[in-house]
Parts: sequence; C-alpha cells; structure tokens
Amino acid sequence: MHHVGCRAIAKASIQKNIMKPKVYIETSIPSYLTARPSNDIRAMANQNATIEWWENHRFGFDLFVSEFVIAEAGLGHPEAAQRRLSVIVNLPELSVTEEVKMLANALITEGPIPTKSEVDAYHISVATINGMEYLLTWNCTHIANAVFRPKIEVICRKYGFEPPIICTPQELIGE
Repeated sequence: MHHVGCRAIAKASIQKNIMKPKVYIETSIPSYLTARPSNDIRAMANQNATIEWWENHRFGFDLFVSEFVIAEAGLGHPEAAQRRLSVIVNLPELSVTEEVKMLANALITEGPIPTKSEVDAYHISVATINGMEYLLTWNCTHIANAVFRPKIEVICRKYGFEPPIICTPQELIGE
C-alpha cells in the first residue's frame, strides 16, 4: 500500500513540473471576451465560445501577448479599451526582435498576408519566433484561414521556425 502511495505522489510531482502549452492570445480574443453581447448570431456564438474557453480552459495553458495586442486592445472607445486591457494586463509580453521583423516581412512579401494587414503578420511572427505552441484568434480573414495556414507554415519553416497551431477557442480545448 505504501509503495502505491509513493508512486501516486511521484506522478503528481512530475505532472506539476511539466510545462503547460504556450498560447499567444491575439487581439480578437480579449475583444470578444469583453465586448457587449452582439445581436449578430455568429458574433454571439464567438463571444460565448471565447467566454467559455476563458473561464474553463485557459488554465491548462500559459498565455502570452505582445506589444501589438496591447496596442490594438487600447484602441477605440476608452471604456471598451479598458475592459480589453484589463483581461490581458497580467499576461507576459513576448519580445519583438529583429527575427520577428524579418519573418513578418517574409509573411507579407513571400506569403499570403497583405501589406495592409501587416499587424497580422506580426502576430504570427512574434508567436512563431517565441516558440508558442498555439496562436489563439478569431481573425479568420488572414490568420486562422484554411487557405492561408499552409502558406504561413511553409514560410515559417523556410526560415527555420516551427509555426504555432493557429486556432479559435472552439478548437483549443485541453484536457
């Protein structure tokens, strides 16, 4: 009996030391999380999925943001901006290095991200360069896009980096 107890304690100790998967939180997540309820059925569903993920699944992950998320979250109506910033205030900020700038540029010049959406390239790049396992977003125009995703991955790997899995809160359900 004593032997089984030790094994259980050792297993619990090992599990505590295992690092959680790292998730880059793109700006659309705090936006949906803190927005007033929408009358649009799709936006409402996304809001509900985001709230459900934030309340029930985020604790299985280490969450990160970047200066781009903070800057975008701070735009718009002051009260809405404050709500967005308040949910990400304690999340660690990833660094923007020369490698991040280089990869973002490659995602635009060689990849699928249009110049007008440069910040989207930076979200992908900062998550990639900083070794995030996941990039969580509702931006399905340029980031979580089934047509763009393989092209994004090719560019990242071409420069020697493993891209994060790009997904929405509905897809990122841990154990």
